[in-house]
Amino acid sequence: MIDIEPLRFAWTRGAADTLVLGRLQVDRGQTVFLHGPSGCGKSTLLGLLAGVLSPSQGRVALLGQDWAALKAGQRDAFRADHVGVIFQQFNLLPYLSVLDNVTLPCRFSVLRRERCSPAGGPDSEAQSWLQRMGLPEALWSRRADALSVGQQQRVAAARALIGQPELILADEPTSALDAALRQGFMDLLLQAARDAGSSLVCVSHDEQQAQRFDVQWSLPALQQAGVSA
Repeated sequence: MIDIEPLRFAWTRGAADTLVLGRLQVDRGQTVFLHGPSGCGKSTLLGLLAGVLSPSQGRVALLGQDWAALKAGQRDAFRADHVGVIFQQFNLLPYLSVLDNVTLPCRFSVLRRERCSPAGGPDSEAQSWLQRMGLPEALWSRRADALSVGQQQRVAAARALIGQPELILADEPTSALDAALRQGFMDLLLQAARDAGSSLVCVSHDEQQAQRFDVQWSLPALQQAGVSA
């Protein structure tokens, strides 16, 4: 699913490297728990995996496709087809309804739209995800900015999962949820990834969840190994 060849990344030319990594791989359907202290580069690594950022040296490939070999528009289209992202700040469109936010990826990706239920299409699929997220039907027609923070986070998760993308990137997906809701949310996220056969890379400070993932990556340790190599 993901193939990282030894890479370096710096925000500006000539600046100190933000990330130095050795060879890494994520298999199809594998779940990865990524942790480390604040500011160590976890969100930067997610940006590289999603093709939003490009390494100054090295290579990041998704499904065998080198992100750097694609032009900007091609990267956007490839990302829309194959990557679902749960952003730390949610990035919902505040003026759209909950339902329209969830179906948004299907407007940009024919592939994800075709993966939705043939009978009901994206709307039916979105409603199914919102039900699984525990969001009451009365909220589905509301503007996204009328929801609580925790409710917005569940909408963001539903949007990432619709259309069964091969890769799901989750940046602190439980940060806005009460402790009582975190376990249930992670149950749902992990099961959804398994049902779809999707790989999941999850950034979290909640290390109590780590044992539930197939692989655990400590970014400081990966960085140290990359420098040593």
